[in-house]
Amino acid sequence: MHPLTMDESVDVIKNAIEQQRFFQHVVVNVAKLVNMRSDRNLFESVNDSDLINIDGQGVVLGARAVGIDVPERVAGIDLFHQLVSMSSKEGFPIYLLGAEQSVLVKTKEVLEHQYPNLIIAGSHHGYFDDEKEIVAQVRASGAKLMFVAMSSPKKENFINTWKSDLGVNFVMGVGGTFDVIAGKVKRAPVWMQKYGLEWLYRVIQEPRRMFKRYLVTNTKFALLLLKEVMLKELLFKNYKNK
Repeated sequence: MHPLTMDESVDVIKNAIEQQRFFQHVVVNVAKLVNMRSDRNLFESVNDSDLINIDGQGVVLGARAVGIDVPERVAGIDLFHQLVSMSSKEGFPIYLLGAEQSVLVKTKEVLEHQYPNLIIAGSHHGYFDDEKEIVAQVRASGAKLMFVAMSSPKKENFINTWKSDLGVNFVMGVGGTFDVIAGKVKRAPVWMQKYGLEWLYRVIQEPRRMFKRYLVTNTKFALLLLKEVMLKELLFKNYKNK
């Protein structure tokens, strides 16, 4: 993972686009880190990325607990808006892939209203069978940035599988970002975002679907973190005793 600030991340991505080289991006949170331990394809898709931002506040706090300096959380949806704003100013065409058709249409309307100079070179909903056809459409669109709004690990594996054929300079998985922009799903209040409680807000919104998922992954992460902290303390004591 790369412990960068939001501004540093945007600068790195902009530089890669201006150099016209392919740049694969991903964000990680507690659930994704836990699932990477048992899903080899997801692990490789994340590990192959050029920039791995830390989205989950739990990961930020966990890293700090073991002595790793992480300046701030870089939330995927916030980075998305930063990059769309940059694209609008710099004239970089973008491609939107994912979500339901109605959500995608609304997302485009909102973005075009918020960023009048934005060039949306193409778009497609996230329910498709022929990946080759979608890749061909993206390549023909002339887009420089691509945002994939699908669930994990589908988006990470799609990006990693087709990265050499997309014809874009930058690609990023944005999960449920389109749902939030379109107003289908509400984002947690700012105070909950600040304290890393967005997962709890999602559980409140969708208790049946989210409770078990977060209970399992958060518990596993807490145990892994506890093990790491105890190991660090043990190594420190052994070092002092020498």
